[in-house]
Amino acid sequence: MKNEAVKIGIIGGTGVYDPALLKDARQIKVYTPFGTTSDLITIGEYAGKQIAFLPRHGTHHHIPPHHIPYRANLWALNQLGVERLISPRAVGSLHEELAPGDIVITDQFVDFTKRRESTFYDGGEVGHISVAEPFCPELRQLAIQSAQKTGVTVHPDGTSICIEGPRYSTRAESIYFRDACKASTIGMTLVPECVLARELEICYLSIEAVTDYDSWSDEVVDTRVVKEVMKKNSQTLRDILLDLIPKIPEGRNQCDCEHALEHAMI
Repeated sequence: MKNEAVKIGIIGGTGVYDPALLKDARQIKVYTPFGTTSDLITIGEYAGKQIAFLPRHGTHHHIPPHHIPYRANLWALNQLGVERLISPRAVGSLHEELAPGDIVITDQFVDFTKRRESTFYDGGEVGHISVAEPFCPELRQLAIQSAQKTGVTVHPDGTSICIEGPRYSTRAESIYFRDACKASTIGMTLVPECVLARELEICYLSIEAVTDYDSWSDEVVDTRVVKEVMKKNSQTLRDILLDLIPKIPEGRNQCDCEHALEHAMI
């Protein structure tokens, strides 16, 4: 089923996808061994490249983070031939200097999820992939350059905490994540998405848009505040994607993502 022309995928949250972004867009359904994907996958052309877009929470944002069909989503994109996956997401800030509206190009994560299926190797074959450097270095550098053109404050690295959700953190948890884990941001969707991408040897990029200060702050974190800031962040994320996509080269010569399984299998 692989379509070698569709090498770039985007898994986006609410507000990231603009229907006018892709030419000759069409929607397809991909059947997977792991059930249905979050929604239909939209395939279209931008800057001469075929792009596959999948809304992480569904078109109407009806799927909570702990019920997203991560394995189905990644499997489907892999079946279409996707080699590079761009993942914009909303996050909370764990430090004063990371302000709402800022962009963080994540380079590390800490997993605090509790009950998610986080591997394709859960029986039959045993694979131990390395995620010491979990994000594609080539895509990260290209994204930093594109983000800096937007005029917003860009943080070229950062450690992201991924929690189970859908609740926000307590103040004690937030302070622990900030002080003990030395994390920069906090969100609910990074894991296992990036891990599954590595198991499929897909280059993975996380672009984080800060929407709020997390619970360590005296400011109250609620969905109303997050949604208001996310509206502004959505345009920044679209601008980054529009500049980034044409820069992505055809060959994968500057990273080892496509060789992730070479020494992983037992």
